[in-house]
Amino acid sequence: MAHPKRRQSSTRRDKRRTHYKAVVPQLAKDATSGEMHLYHRAHWHEGKLYYRGKVVLEKTVETTEEN
Repeated sequence: MAHPKRRQSSTRRDKRRTHYKAVVPQLAKDATSGEMHLYHRAHWHEGKLYYRGKVVLEKTVETTEEN
C-alpha cells in the first residue's frame, strides 16, 4: 500500500477540501400550478405531471372489479 513520504500541511489539506460544501437547491415556481419544484425537473401536482408549465402525463387510477 502506498504511504506519503511527508506529512501534508493543514493548509494544503484545507485547500483541497474547499470544494466540498453543501449547496441549497434552486427552486422554481411553476406558472400554471404554482408548485415549487427543482429547475429542469418534471413534478407531480394533483395527479398530473407538469414540465415547463405543460401537462406531460396524467395519472390513471386502475380499478379492479371482482365478480
